[in-house]
Amino acid sequence: MAAAAKDIATRRAVAATIKLTVPAGGARPAAPVGPALGQYRLNLMAFCKDFNARTQKYKPDTPMAVKITAYKDNSFEFTVKSPSVSWYIKKAAGVDKGSTRPGHLTVTTLSVRHVYEIAKVKQTDPFCQYMPLESICKSIIGTANSMGIKIVQDLE
Repeated sequence: MAAAAKDIATRRAVAATIKLTVPAGGARPAAPVGPALGQYRLNLMAFCKDFNARTQKYKPDTPMAVKITAYKDNSFEFTVKSPSVSWYIKKAAGVDKGSTRPGHLTVTTLSVRHVYEIAKVKQTDPFCQYMPLESICKSIIGTANSMGIKIVQDLE
C-alpha cells in the first residue's frame, strides 16, 4: 500500500504525448522534429542525439515510429518502434505500393520465409514482445493480403 502511494506521489504531470515518424539515424532539429518538440520547450538536441544513437542499427532512412511523452517540467521520455509491417512487406516484395484493388489484383507474391523473418523483427517491438510468433505471422499475412500481395509456400 505504501509503495503504491509513493509511486503516485512521484508521478510527473504529462504535458503531451507526441507521435512522429522519423527516419532512422536522421533526427535533426528541423521539421518534423523541431516544431513538434519546440512547442513543449523540450531539448531538441538531446532528443536528436539519443534517438540517433538508439536507431544506429537500422539502415538510414528507415521510417521509425516514435512516441514521445513530454512532461510539464520540460523533460521527456520516448519509445522507438520498428517500422510498420506494410513498409517491411513492400521492401521484401520490392514494390513501391500495394494493389489498387486488393482481393482482385495481385501485385506480387511473397514466401512464408519472408513473413517469418518480418515477424522475428517485429517481435522485438515493445508492443509485440509477448505475442507468439504465429500470431504475428498471421497478422503480417493479413496485412499482405489487404495490400494485394499473395503469400505462397515457396517462390518459384
